[in-house]
Amino acid sequence: MPEAGEKAPEFELKNQRGETIRLRDYKGKKVGLYFYPKDNTPGCTKQGCSIRNSSEALKKKGITVFGVSMDGVESHAVFAKKQGFDFPILSDEKGEVCRKYGVIKEKSMFGNTFLGIKRTTFLIDEKGLIKAVIRKPDVNDHANEIIAGFGKYTAKSE
Repeated sequence: MPEAGEKAPEFELKNQRGETIRLRDYKGKKVGLYFYPKDNTPGCTKQGCSIRNSSEALKKKGITVFGVSMDGVESHAVFAKKQGFDFPILSDEKGEVCRKYGVIKEKSMFGNTFLGIKRTTFLIDEKGLIKAVIRKPDVNDHANEIIAGFGKYTAKSE
C-alpha cells in the first residue's frame, strides 16, 4: 500500500457515464480517492452520501473526490442515479488499480473467506503525492475526514 509522501500510482478508469478518468489529468488539484467494497450496500451508500451531502464544501476547498470499486460501469450508473451522486465513481472490474493501491484484502463473511476491497481513502496533493491515508474511514462523516485531512476545515457541514 502506498504511504504518505509517496507518488500516487497513476490510473485510468471509466466513471459511471463511461468517461475515462486519469489521475494525471488532475495534477495541480487535490484529490480524495476512496476505495469502497460494493455498490448499493449500507456502508458504501452512507459513505457516498456523505460525499454527496458535502459536495459544496469539498468544492470550496478545491477537492475533487473519486470513489472506486470493482463493480462495473452499469452498476455504478444505477448506484449514482439512485443516490443522486454528483461525483465520479470509477469502475475497476479487474482490480488492477485496487492492487496498485494495496486495498485488496482477505475478508470473511458467514465463515467464508474471499478477496475484497478494504475501505481506504488516499488524499493526493497537487503534486501527485499522497498526503495521507485514511485506513478506517467513518462512512457517516467521510467528507469531513477528507476535508480535515487536507487542512483547516472544522465545521461539520455547510
